[in-house]
Amino acid sequence: MKQALLRGITWNHSRALPPLVATAQRFEEQHPGVRIQWERRSLHEFGHADLATLAHTFDLLVIDHPMVGDAETTRVLTDLLPLLSLEDLTDLREDSIGLCFSSYNYQGKLYALPIDAAAPAASFRPDLMNQHELEYPRVWADVVSLAKLGWVRMPAFSADLLLNFLGLCVSRGSAIACSPERLVDHEIGTCCLEQLRELAALMPEEIYRMNPICLYERMADDDTIAYCPFAFTYSNYSRRGFGAKHVRFSNPVALDEDTPMRTVLGGTGIAISAGSKDTTIALEYSLFVAGRISQSTLYGICGGQPARRSAWHDSLLNQITDGFFSRTAASIETAHVRPRYPGYVGLQERAGETIAEYSKHHGNSRKALEEIDALYRASLREGIQHV
Repeated sequence: MKQALLRGITWNHSRALPPLVATAQRFEEQHPGVRIQWERRSLHEFGHADLATLAHTFDLLVIDHPMVGDAETTRVLTDLLPLLSLEDLTDLREDSIGLCFSSYNYQGKLYALPIDAAAPAASFRPDLMNQHELEYPRVWADVVSLAKLGWVRMPAFSADLLLNFLGLCVSRGSAIACSPERLVDHEIGTCCLEQLRELAALMPEEIYRMNPICLYERMADDDTIAYCPFAFTYSNYSRRGFGAKHVRFSNPVALDEDTPMRTVLGGTGIAISAGSKDTTIALEYSLFVAGRISQSTLYGICGGQPARRSAWHDSLLNQITDGFFSRTAASIETAHVRPRYPGYVGLQERAGETIAEYSKHHGNSRKALEEIDALYRASLREGIQHV
């Protein structure tokens, strides 16, 4: 009988921990002698983790795809590519929604199996929209009009501001991090900064203390927020009984009649520490979590937000989430993969703080872009120093 103890680390939310605990319980039942212990850290800690420290302590790490550049330089995660069969690779590649699978491929290595998919999308309280006879936005100008009535909020925590800014830039045709000097095209970036500031100015300053979880908790708890134009999605809030009030999700509005909005890819993958003494059993469990059956049943039903396209089209998962998956699938399919170069992860928070200051104090957009570019160039240098 194989004896093994695997320790895993994920982030602290019902979308993250319960589905992993459920899969661990079932895997243990099928593999006597194996124990899998999942621990959690905050969403902020998740997004800005020190991979080397975590990999030294844990066998299994739930990571975000921008972390793979750091994984490449530190060599603390296992390259899964040579360990997987052609059948498993083909299945994962063909059934992953959007670019979830390819986002963990970096420099010819595969650093995680996708288990969770998310991207910023719109959300709203149907009861408030109907009760107050509010118009459902179709384009950006409609969102601004609704915000002027006081019903709109968005998460403006620093990292969220940067990622929503990047989504707006991508929507208008800018490449991201393709130049060693500029993070985005300046003409497009100026327009997008001004768009964000215009919208944020119609909201209370509390938004700068909100990440997506804080926003959804508020939406579900009181009657002050009727609509959010974009925040990384959490299907839990669309599930009956999860929150005091029901939140419904939909794809983001178009920027105008001719410009659909694209957002940036989120979600998570399950990685294996290079220092794990039980790589074989860790990989078997990882494939179990990422597998078609688990994703559409145990993982998805227990609160997870699967990375499998087949799960996003599963009738039961859509039934128990008020159609969350069918309503927002397009936002995942069109989502942009964020930069993954070594040193990028810290840029999300630092550049987001620049955007927050610009937005709060009605700063100069050109100056803000120059500051963002300086931070971007510093992050590139930081990555090179660790190679």
